[in-house]
Amino acid sequence: MAPHVFVESVCVSSIAKAKQDFESTDLAARLAKYHRDPRKTFHLWADAWLDPQFLQWNIEEYLPGICCPVLAIQGRDDEYGTMEQLERIRRGVRGPCELLELAACGHAPFRDQPQATLAALTRFIHERCG
Repeated sequence: MAPHVFVESVCVSSIAKAKQDFESTDLAARLAKYHRDPRKTFHLWADAWLDPQFLQWNIEEYLPGICCPVLAIQGRDDEYGTMEQLERIRRGVRGPCELLELAACGHAPFRDQPQATLAALTRFIHERCG
């Protein structure tokens, strides 16, 4: 769900905005229910993605090593990535690959579109495992 195989400018822009929000809103307090040290966790994530050297990060060379069936899910409104992530996965893997683009969905399909996500996962697994 919402995979990344390369860095997109939309991701970098959104993380830069999230970093501003982290420093100027109650985001740290909201993240505290999920992370023991929200400040450290947030900065480990944001600072890595915002590092200029990280802009070259790309793992597409590893995709041909994936030969199992893949269901790649992306929200149309994901602020951190686009359908190009999924297209590159589809072109790169050797096994069967199905793409699912969900409308009215951001970076967390399981949260934004739980029924559609569960239905797609259930069908995908059932078709392959019986």
